[in-house]
Amino acid sequence: MILTPLRRRRGLLSGGLALLALPALAQDTGLVTTPSHHDVPTTIRLFGNAVLGAGWRVFAEIDHAEAARDVGLSLPPRSVILFGNPEGGTGAMAAHPTLALDLPQRVLVWQDREGQVFVTRSTGQDIARRVFARHGVDISTEQQEATEAFLARLVRQATE
Repeated sequence: MILTPLRRRRGLLSGGLALLALPALAQDTGLVTTPSHHDVPTTIRLFGNAVLGAGWRVFAEIDHAEAARDVGLSLPPRSVILFGNPEGGTGAMAAHPTLALDLPQRVLVWQDREGQVFVTRSTGQDIARRVFARHGVDISTEQQEATEAFLARLVRQATE
């Protein structure tokens, strides 16, 4: 049987993903995963409300489970929420145009196979190291701590 490129790719990806499936806790120290007391849609809504309440903006939601369904595959709920502060980020992107590759910030709202919902986000230190530093922007320890506290507050408002 000759496989079409799409079938070949789909087979490689699905096999590769099975090999890469790791427990939720097997993650980089730059990530924080918080269980939610709510279902995925409610957690997403509460997170969006928290972002808006802080004077920030929700730019988009990327629904990976919906994309999987569109191609006949199954995936538990997985949505990435892109959010940011145009007032604060525009100047940084004007001075460092490549920041636009990594901003706005994002969180992942997801459900495991047992039905538990989580929010996973980057830490303030990780954002400084992985996002800003690679674009030549130095983020002070105080700014990292403020970012950490802010993100923790947003996630807490969405998950409690």
